[in-house]
Amino acid sequence: MHPTPRQSSTDQSNWTAAQSSRLYGLNAWGRPYFSISEQGHVMVRPRAEQGDCLDLVSLVQGLQARNLSLPLLIRFDDILEDRLASLHDAFGRAIAQYNYQGRYQGVFPIKCHQQRHVLEHVVRVGRRWNFGLEAGSKAELLIALALLDNPDALLICNGYKDTRYLETAILARRLGRRPLVVIEQASEVDDLTACSRQLGMAPLMGVRAKLSVQGIGRWGSSSGDGAKFGLSAPDLLATVNTLREVGLLGELRLLHMHIGSQISDIAVLKEALQEMGQLYVQLAALGAPMGYLDVGGGLGVDYDGSCTATPASTNYSLQNYANDVVATIQECCQSHGVPMPTLVSESGRAVASHFSVLVFDVLNTGGVNGTVPPLQEGEPLLVRNLRELLATVTSENLQEAWHDAVKFKDDALSAFRLGYLSLVDRAKAEQLYWACCRTIAAHLGHQNQPIPADLQPITTALAATYYANFSIFRSAPDTWAIDQLFPVMPIHRLHEPPQVLGTLADLTCDSDGKLNRFIDSGSHKSHLELHHLQPASSYWMGLFLGGAYQEIMGNLHNLFGRTNAVHIRLAPQGGYQVEQVVRGNTTSDVLTALDHDPQSLVERLRRDSEAAIGAGNLTISDAHRLLTHVEESLRQSTYLESGVKSP
Repeated sequence: MHPTPRQSSTDQSNWTAAQSSRLYGLNAWGRPYFSISEQGHVMVRPRAEQGDCLDLVSLVQGLQARNLSLPLLIRFDDILEDRLASLHDAFGRAIAQYNYQGRYQGVFPIKCHQQRHVLEHVVRVGRRWNFGLEAGSKAELLIALALLDNPDALLICNGYKDTRYLETAILARRLGRRPLVVIEQASEVDDLTACSRQLGMAPLMGVRAKLSVQGIGRWGSSSGDGAKFGLSAPDLLATVNTLREVGLLGELRLLHMHIGSQISDIAVLKEALQEMGQLYVQLAALGAPMGYLDVGGGLGVDYDGSCTATPASTNYSLQNYANDVVATIQECCQSHGVPMPTLVSESGRAVASHFSVLVFDVLNTGGVNGTVPPLQEGEPLLVRNLRELLATVTSENLQEAWHDAVKFKDDALSAFRLGYLSLVDRAKAEQLYWACCRTIAAHLGHQNQPIPADLQPITTALAATYYANFSIFRSAPDTWAIDQLFPVMPIHRLHEPPQVLGTLADLTCDSDGKLNRFIDSGSHKSHLELHHLQPASSYWMGLFLGGAYQEIMGNLHNLFGRTNAVHIRLAPQGGYQVEQVVRGNTTSDVLTALDHDPQSLVERLRRDSEAAIGAGNLTISDAHRLLTHVEESLRQSTYLESGVKSP
């Protein structure tokens, strides 16, 4: 690829890893877990400042040697543990600072990451804090009941509930579990009352308030008058009265709220907490024993490292969040003489986002052909015009040259459509046009001044496409569905200056299967700084902060299945140990998931091969090769085989 204005600004012989860290924002969004070594490799510090560093490139090489091919999802269990510890430490400091007469007890929302090994690790590590789980469906409730054997841990039961869901939660109390069934719709009160009467016992109960405070960002509709779940003020009063009438008000222990995922502005949270605190003390005044206040999810992640109230960031820290929750609820309770509740949060994104990294390889690259074709006699005027323009581009006439180049190219296309220009001459015109763009871009790159607005499209025009061995729809569906920004960058060669601006295209046959929005200091950019591909080496890239929601939301578009995944922990003696290997889907797996029978497929092809052999259209050896390829493909990953080349 040829340089563009932005590329040439990074073309320095003394390029350092520190410059790459600033360029990709790693020094902001990556703290405290990710950094870059002097050798230009991404380094992972799973226990933040407390533990050893792992070289991500060396780690991937070691995993490849274990027959784990790319794309590869690497889950750092130590990061997950550190996130849980950081959450509890932040609330612990806030409780001590404000002398809060209560405690904090968190739960992990299963919907955030439903993979068994992850949930088992959360429950095991969280046991020292009595960390619990939140279930939003019958299936998630069954998972929680099986995994959560700590009688002091909370099991928050949210979502739509039928009789079986309610009875299961009630009976779980007799197993020593601690389910808290949250009433989210007025109709659930009668159902819960009937189930309690039928079984002769009731669960601990909570109510979800439909706050008047409107959330912010993509999930702002989670609160406000149009919210999907929650009880309005009249519904809350009706629920309290009904529970009192049937003798169940003594089981009402929790008030719940949720104002949306990824709260970017702390001011919105403060306003919601004030309303929440007043609702809590009023419920206590009505005779409900209460004891728990659940602030829901929403604790955000600073995906771009800008610390701003933008969709991909937050204008607060974890400690700011904990301080505001503790201080606001304390103030409400103190002013009304109400005992301070146990504070509960359902932080999933903030706990799980950092702990997994998707590493994938680049298969190839494509871009414009700006090679100047050799001069030939008798070329049409349109081609000659572009040649003359290319020869006369200077730093003083860049805008004029750009406008002329666009005009000559459009004229050439019109002439071709009308039959006045041959395919050969059209190809020459296009090559010369791109050569003009390249030359104009080179001049712009040497000017220390803003690029004029009408020349900015040159950057997009010259951008390369890097074809990556993964599926957006499988591994990062939120980038397609809601324009979520995740940090994406090379994981090696970071001591070299990037020479190319490019976008990433995935393996799917879908025009939306691409990444063309990248983090850029509180905003986003349409291209990512990349390196030239080297024929003898792989080019490895990482997608970071994708540990929440992406795996479970991913789909089988074009039948690209789950990638290989590994759980890594730091070893006591140094280095790392592979705790779990979760093999990705084979082609046979995804076909079976959609009711295709792989064996029937092979048998049909075998019969067709025999018929082709009988007709003389296929040799026996070629038929054997075809069927061998089919059978091996069924046993292999759905992703492309790119060899085991190392960087």
